[in-house]
Amino acid sequence: MNRKTFIWDLGALTAGFSGLSWAGHPSYLNQSSEDEPLVVNAGVNGNNTRNLLARVAQDCLSHRPDLVILMVGTNDMNHGKYVPLNEYEANLTKLADQLTASGSRLLLLSMLPFYEPYLLTRHPEEFFQPEGPSGRRAAYNAVIEKVAHESGTAFFDIGKIFERIGKIGLDNDSLLRNEANSGRTDGVHPTPNGYRFLALAVGQFIQYHQLPMRRIVCFGDSITRGDGSVDKESYPAYLRKLFILTTL
Repeated sequence: MNRKTFIWDLGALTAGFSGLSWAGHPSYLNQSSEDEPLVVNAGVNGNNTRNLLARVAQDCLSHRPDLVILMVGTNDMNHGKYVPLNEYEANLTKLADQLTASGSRLLLLSMLPFYEPYLLTRHPEEFFQPEGPSGRRAAYNAVIEKVAHESGTAFFDIGKIFERIGKIGLDNDSLLRNEANSGRTDGVHPTPNGYRFLALAVGQFIQYHQLPMRRIVCFGDSITRGDGSVDKESYPAYLRKLFILTTL
């Protein structure tokens, strides 16, 4: 297979991916041929690391992945599904150990940024004291990088990329949902363009670091799951499309 380089061009990616659709099971994308990659969308809304540990065997390892892309932590750090930092580290370490012991490669992604004023309409501000929401996110992201280093797995700080170019806030072209681009005071979940960019960035990282591109499980919470489908707006769906393009 000839290797191709992905270009950092969000506008071109947006134009090229408009109107894409695939048929498939609502939980994952089936291979349409032996030459195409299998990308499993194993994201579940509201999940934290406790939930992922409970379902890693059934929803992830059962697919015998060559690569697992893991993004989790947004629910762990917030009110309602809170997991203290020391337990979060222990849970993430267990997940990394189980996944790598299976023979799969592992790519850990940092958490995406959020628009704090929106976040604080859903979670009490005092809950995040003394460090504040951004400080807590930084602490959890530091744990992700630490676990990746200690387990010898790949780490990609996708959150930093979003911070630098995503215009996280109230603008219509923000990569996170807001009132201007979705009619919602969300500030956490990506827009369709955000999911496309997420797939582009992760795909480029995978290619550059020569990680497996055949049997991939995207494991995580609602940010991984997207709109709940596998044929519209999720980063696993766009990632599969990118990898199909490399085989043409």
